[in-house]
Amino acid sequence: MTNPTLRRWADLAERTAATYVQAVLGLLLATQAHMLSLGAVRAAAIAAIPAALAAIKAAFALGLGPGGTASLLPAPAAPVPAAAPVPDVPAADQPAGA
Repeated sequence: MTNPTLRRWADLAERTAATYVQAVLGLLLATQAHMLSLGAVRAAAIAAIPAALAAIKAAFALGLGPGGTASLLPAPAAPVPAAAPVPDVPAADQPAGA
């Protein structure tokens, strides 16, 4: 996927889907632990709320964040190149070539 716009929308879709799945699983786990009393259909419907909020945030971030992502975090800094290896220096008390 080389198209930057398509990549951004794919990022938005992934974030929204992940939020939805996490919310559904969280609600179902809370139901199983008797923290709430929800059926699977209600849990799925309620989980759409945080997923919709995630989609709105990600769509908003498409224009503000670094290119190619739906994140508001700054782009990571470029990696620092590794230093060149230091050549072995013969010890002062040994003759060269020994």
